[in-house]
Amino acid sequence: MNKKITSKIAFNSGDYVVYPAHGVGKVADITKQKIAGSELELIVVNFDRDKMTLRIPMAKAETTGLRRISAESTMNDALGVLKGKAKVKKVMWSRRAQEYENKINSGNPVAIAEVIRDLYRSENLAEQSYSERQIYEQALDRLANEYAVCENISSADATKKLLDILAK
Repeated sequence: MNKKITSKIAFNSGDYVVYPAHGVGKVADITKQKIAGSELELIVVNFDRDKMTLRIPMAKAETTGLRRISAESTMNDALGVLKGKAKVKKVMWSRRAQEYENKINSGNPVAIAEVIRDLYRSENLAEQSYSERQIYEQALDRLANEYAVCENISSADATKKLLDILAK
């Protein structure tokens, strides 16, 4: 008895999606492929920036965290977080870095915005370490890419808008 499991979320070719570990991608195709004797329905997602293609079984789409681009309300919540005051804990950097990485890889725009807010440094403040800068840029890139698709603007314009919010 072979049950066919499909995702509760319907993805179509051409849709923009977010894969938590890689950010924003575009569904290139939904195809069937025979793997290890069983036929699987796969979602083919292209990540142009990374020049990468990912094939995700439809049955595993939800458990991997694959989701549609955030709704406007979620994006507004994320932008609201950026306007807040930075909350830097007095914990060792390695522990904070791990926490930040987990938030980025969760794919949740609000959590990513928290990382950006906490690691943002204006020009007149102290320098960032290399690892702080890397994590900050990764988070900014992820949020900007999703914001760009959400607002139908270029990634560069989205980054500029996010930085303008942070500078206020």
